[in-house]
Amino acid sequence: MQTSTVTGHRPGSAGYRRLSVALFAAGLATFAMLYSTQALLPELATAFGVSAGQSAFSVSLATLGLGVALLVAGPASEVLGRTRLMRWSVVAAAAIAVLCALAPNWPTLLALRGIQGVALAGLPAVAMAYLREEVHEDSHARASGLYIAGTAVGGMTGRLIAGGLADLGGWRTALGGIAVLGVACAVLLIALLPESRNFTATPANPRTLLHQTSKVLKDPALLMLYAIAATAMGAFVAVYNASGFRLAAAPYDLGPGLASLVFVVYLVGSAASATAGRLADSYGRHLVVPIGCLVTLAGVAITLTHQLALIVLGLAVMTAGFFAVHGVASGWVAARAHATGGGTAQAASLYLFAYYLGSSVFGGLAGAAWTHAAWPGVTAEAGALFLLTLLLALMLRRRVRN
Repeated sequence: MQTSTVTGHRPGSAGYRRLSVALFAAGLATFAMLYSTQALLPELATAFGVSAGQSAFSVSLATLGLGVALLVAGPASEVLGRTRLMRWSVVAAAAIAVLCALAPNWPTLLALRGIQGVALAGLPAVAMAYLREEVHEDSHARASGLYIAGTAVGGMTGRLIAGGLADLGGWRTALGGIAVLGVACAVLLIALLPESRNFTATPANPRTLLHQTSKVLKDPALLMLYAIAATAMGAFVAVYNASGFRLAAAPYDLGPGLASLVFVVYLVGSAASATAGRLADSYGRHLVVPIGCLVTLAGVAITLTHQLALIVLGLAVMTAGFFAVHGVASGWVAARAHATGGGTAQAASLYLFAYYLGSSVFGGLAGAAWTHAAWPGVTAEAGALFLLTLLLALMLRRRVRN
């Protein structure tokens, strides 16, 4: 249940600073753990004797577990409370990260990754709803952009740490390092995250839940945002899933440590998300999202070159466009649901369910695209998905302007 008796945290206040650091750290840990195996796919394929497509299951099962759990985590936060769910989510995922590093065989590792995805759901399911409730309304997009920036840094950090440690001690050492990072960020989240002031947990009411969920499923604008999440994320993960195999093959022949350095371009995504949030506050979300889609398409096209520097540039451009789209669209979902009387947590959960469903399905297909058509096949898949994202964004723009 939401209340409106307390003004939201404003930029510059102690509460806003604590909230920003806590959610930045939580976003970092969540996405470092979620994508920790992506930089290790070639090494996992070799260590366990599985194909490129099968190795991608270590990413896809985690994102699938997360996506399914999001459908429950959002409503659960209405009963358990936003902050409690976010804290326990990161703590549980960090504990499972330790077990992943000790997995004795491939089936066990896959099972643990699926369970870890479920555990991770608590944070992304409610982070945007929490921000909408606890941050002053004039700074919603800015705060959302900062949280998404944390997820971008987390995605980069997880892959860099995993790749670097894999060169030093193999995949177990790599996943152990990610577990240490997860524990450290969990401590920060517990210590700094302010308690909810504009939300009170309430007993479950199935009728209210169904009513709120039906509202966020009937709004065409929200449905378009869900589709944007699925197509954009599917394309993005497909490119990065296959990039490790491309860089490990001739003529590049890069090891996991050097190959993981391409994920430094996630810093561009972090900056793009925060910048896009400010631009959306000034010029409107309906303008920023289509522009971000065009940037992603340009990035994918650049990666078709065979020069390593230009490949990295293409990944950077694509990453900037993707995080601009995601950073703005995810905040738009909570704002739209609130404006139409739907449940913000339910809307955020459905957006992220679509987001991770796209990651699991289209990201998993990248292995097959790589096996059968090499990099042109991967870019064809990603380009088609990003083009569909652009069409959806233009349709959404027309609807909200009308």
